[in-house]
Order: sequence, then structure tokens, then C-alpha cells
Amino acid sequence: MMVMAMNRFFIITVLTLLSACSLAPDFVQPKMDVPQAYDEQNDNEKGKWKVAKTMEAADRGDWWKIFNDKILDGLEKQALEENQSIKIAAERLEQSRATVRSSEADFFPTVGTGANYLRTKPSSVSAVAFGAPAGTQIKPYTAYSVSGDVSYEADLFGRVRDTYRTALLHSKADEATYKSMLLALQGDVAQNYFNLRTIDEQRRITGRQVKILEEAARIMKSRTDEGDVGERDNSRAKNELAIAKAQELALDNQRAQSEHALAVLLGKMPERFKLAEAPFNILPPSIPAGLPSTLLERRPDVVSAQNSMMAANYNIGVARSAFFPSLDLTASGGLQSSTLSDLFKWSSRSWALGPLAGSALSIPIFAGGRDWANLDQAKSGYKESVASYRQQVLVAFQEVEDSLAAQHYLAEQYEQQNIAAKSSKRAADLTKLSYDEGDVNYFEVVNAERDSLVQQQSEAQLKGQRLNATVKLIRALGGGWRKEDFSGKSSESGSEKISADDTDI
Repeated sequence: MMVMAMNRFFIITVLTLLSACSLAPDFVQPKMDVPQAYDEQNDNEKGKWKVAKTMEAADRGDWWKIFNDKILDGLEKQALEENQSIKIAAERLEQSRATVRSSEADFFPTVGTGANYLRTKPSSVSAVAFGAPAGTQIKPYTAYSVSGDVSYEADLFGRVRDTYRTALLHSKADEATYKSMLLALQGDVAQNYFNLRTIDEQRRITGRQVKILEEAARIMKSRTDEGDVGERDNSRAKNELAIAKAQELALDNQRAQSEHALAVLLGKMPERFKLAEAPFNILPPSIPAGLPSTLLERRPDVVSAQNSMMAANYNIGVARSAFFPSLDLTASGGLQSSTLSDLFKWSSRSWALGPLAGSALSIPIFAGGRDWANLDQAKSGYKESVASYRQQVLVAFQEVEDSLAAQHYLAEQYEQQNIAAKSSKRAADLTKLSYDEGDVNYFEVVNAERDSLVQQQSEAQLKGQRLNATVKLIRALGGGWRKEDFSGKSSESGSEKISADDTDI
């Protein structure tokens, strides 16, 4: 009895130890030559190095509120509630989480129950099996049964555990992908909105230009009719007016296209969505780039690639486990009787241990090379995921550097364009004074005013480009700022730079 108890204890101990093992290789984080600071970052923003850590659970924040635009706030809210692409991504995430729960169920035994009714007549040849002489005719009989079944796969070499880990990491990757899509949607809404406001400003300026040219055309026609000027000047006035009206129509077309795109982002039919024109008074805030190492924490697409890479590593363990034995433990028990009235009596009990068909312990010997092919596929999949991760990191740094460069150079370009716009406006005013004094003709006034409006249009366009560059930088950095971090100040208002430690990540 003591020997049997020791043997049982030994078997249980071995199975427990085997269940804790995994055949997956130890995961090693791929090395990336991450810079100490961004090349396009201002010197006063460059900080000390810190070790990166994943932040897939971080709230990305209502970062668009830093622009202090109530209409934009409302559009972002509608997009988050009604955008169909986000709803698709959300459901895919739920499917991924359900897959994890399904995989987790393999850690527990499967329990089932059932009832059976059988009416049969054994052959005379099989009479010996019933304790009767050979050739004895056995009468038909009825068999009733009620049973319960329990089955469990002992995780000897970590197949169940590694499969679960793979599913869990894939689910985390899908969650990060969902957050990346959410950030992209928020950015697309903001950029389309800023495009609309830029077009509105350009239309306002072009409208002024059309009115000036309409007045010039009227004057030239009157003077032509009176014989003061030739038909050439009259045709020139008509030509410039037609060009300005064509530009106005081109802007109308651009606005319609942007409005339609914004409607789809909000989950609305384009013909049912209209956004009224409004003044373009938004100024781009100053965005802190932070440390390059934090980029690997903030970017949800990098986090997704990281989790996919780790999942591929555990998938190698799943493929390796196919080369080792598997143990399925099964048991059943219930009640059996030839009469329904005796079915639930204690004497009708029955039980069985082990599978009814197949083997409890299965040892692979030959599979035609399938297991080796699956292992090669898993190893190649891991190498692919490593390359994908590195590529995603490179793209992330490129997007940040591009956005920082755009912010820097567009700010300087806007400053020069602002000077040009003011100078051209001053020149137009002086030309008008000279016309009033009779020193220049009316066409010089029109040309000066037109040049001034062209410079104003370029200034409005640059303003929109700066806002879009700010949105791109926020997206490139992974979002995560709060409105209070900026105190509602823009880069034009002399606001102080905020450090990376002040951001909500």
C-alpha cells in the first residue's frame, strides 16, 4: 500500500512539473539604435535618456481640445460614437478577446452529461459473451443509461499554456491596433476640419478679390463705352475677373470634397451633413516632442508590433510541443439498466476510466514532415514579426522627425509670409492714396490689391498647413496630451515650452 501511494505521488509530481514547462524560446527584445534626441528637436527640449516601457493601457486623452474650438470638440465626439470603421475595429477586438477566453478554457476539464436509449438483439454467435452456450438465441432487450463525462488534456509540454499566451498577446496587439485606429480617426477629423476652415478663409479672401475685380470690370466697361480706354483694357478686366471667379469655384469644389470626407468620418451620409462657414481664428500650440525612448511607449502601433512579436515567439513553443507526447485524461460514470424503473437505483451505477476510443497517451512517430514544416513556419513567422517591429519603429521615428521639421520650417515660413502679407497690404493702401491724388491709374490699384489678397491667401494656407503639421506630430508621438497641459496658449502667444514630464501619458 505504501509503495502504491509513493508511485502515485511520484506520477502526480512529474505531471505537475511537466505542466509548468514551456518549449518556447526565451524572448529577447530586438536591439534598436534609438537616438538620444530627435535631430529636428530644439536644443532646449532635448533631455536625458530613459528606458522605454510599454504603455498600451495609457489613455490617449482628448488632445484635440488644445485647439480651443467647440465645433471641433463636437465633431470628434460624433466621430467616436458613429464612425463605422471604428465600430468594425471594436468588434474585431471583441472577437480577439473571445478567442482568448476560448483558449483559456483549455486549462479546465470538459464536463458533459447525456442520456441514452438502446433496443438491441445480440446474435447467437455472441451468446458466449453473455454466459450462454454457443448458438443460444438471446431475446431482444432494452438498455437505458444516464452518464456524466469528464475529459482533460494534461499540459505536459506547455502546448495549452503557450497557445493561451499567443492568443492573449495577439489580443493585446489588436487592442493597440484599435487605439492606433482611434488616434488616426481623431487626427483625420481634425485635419479635415482645419482644411475646411482654411478653404473658408481662402474663399473669404477670394470673394473680396472678386468684388474688387467686378468693380474694376464695371469701370472699364463704362470708360470703354465712353471712349476713354480701348477694348484691350476692357478685355483685360474681364479676363482677371473670370480667373478670380474660376478660383472661387475651385475652392467651392475643394470645400465640398472636404465636407463629404468629414461626413463619412462622422458616420453620416454626405448629402445630410453641412458645416457652416466660420472665422479661422485657430493658432497651432507648441507640442513637446519629449524623449525618443518614450516614443516606443506612446505609439500604439509600435506596441501592437511588440505584442505580435512576443506572440510569434510563443507560437514556436506550440509548434515544438507537437513533437512530444500528449496525455488526455477521461472518466465517465452514470447509471445503466434494462428497465426504466430500475435506472435510478444504486445497483445500476457504472463507471469507466480512459477514452472509449483512441489512446490516453499519444506519442507522435511519423507525420510526413508536417510537424517540422509547422515549426519552420513558426520560426519564420517570428523572424517576420521582428522585422515588422523594427520597420514600425523606423517609420515612427521618421514620422516624428518629419513632423518636427514641418513645425519648425512652417513656423518660420509663416512668419516671413506674414511680413509679406503686411507689406503687400501697406503697398495696396499707398497705391490707393496715389490713385486718389491722380498719380496712378486704376489698374495699378487693382493689381496692388490683388497682390495683397494673394499674399493673404498664402498666409491662410500656411496657417492651415501648420495646424495639420501639429496634428501629424501629435499622431506621430502617439497622442496623450490634456488641454490643461497647454493652458490654452498657442506658440504665437509666447507660451512657454512644456517638458515631457508634464504630459499625461
